[in-house]
This record gives sequence, C-alpha cells and structure tokens, in this order.
Amino acid sequence: MLVFTRKRDQTIMIGDGIEVRVLRVGRDGVRLGVSAPADVAVHRREVYDTIREENRQAAAAARTKVPLLRTLRSPRVGSRPRTA
Repeated sequence: MLVFTRKRDQTIMIGDGIEVRVLRVGRDGVRLGVSAPADVAVHRREVYDTIREENRQAAAAARTKVPLLRTLRSPRVGSRPRTA
C-alpha cells in the first residue's frame, strides 16, 4: 500500500485522468473529492462491495435460467407444429 501525507487542497493523481483532492480534514474524518472520467466508476467501498455481490447473485441466477430457457425453446418430442 502506498501512503501519502497531504494537506487541505493538495491532490494525488492516479494515472492521467483521476485526481483525488483533500477538501477538509476534521476530527471525524477526511473529506476527499475525486475527479475522474465519466467511464470510470467511483464508489465508496461499502457501495462497491454491495454492487459486486448483487452482480454475483444476478450472474448465478442467470446461469440457472439458461437450461430452463433452452428447454422452453426446444421443440417437444411428439408435438405437432401449430397451424393458423
């Protein structure tokens, strides 16, 4: 882990497009501002963890539905085609 010491209004650059600025330092914490390109997602860790867990659950649910969809789409043995 890389550790920085920064004062108010000082920044840290991550790559060429992400800037982290110290906005305020107080007793209960540090307020940071993050400037990043629109295609870069920026979340608090607890929100990020929640998103990852929900995505994992959705992917697992999708895997269980694929065989069902194949069964529903496949022609049934012994069935006749419908006529209009």
